Amino acid sequence: MKNSLIVLFFICAGIVTGSLVAMLTANVNALSWLSYGLKFGLTDPFVLDLNVLQISFGLAFNLNISVIIFVSIAVVIAYQVTGRRRRR
Repeated sequence: MKNSLIVLFFICAGIVTGSLVAMLTANVNALSWLSYGLKFGLTDPFVLDLNVLQISFGLAFNLNISVIIFVSIAVVIAYQVTGRRRRR
């Protein structure tokens, strides 16, 4: 359980760091390719109105090259930190 939380923490840190790098490099000519990506999901939220209760559902992902790179690095580091390695 503890190792799973550590891996989850590293993945979240990779997502945040990758998003930050993508925002910072969006206007730099040599590094603008890091911010290339796609946005997909429910951009207009689905609204369930029950007259007493109104619930909105929405989910959107903004996936770019920088996030993919940093999450990959974070997963490798997390598995090295937790000691999980493939057994041969």
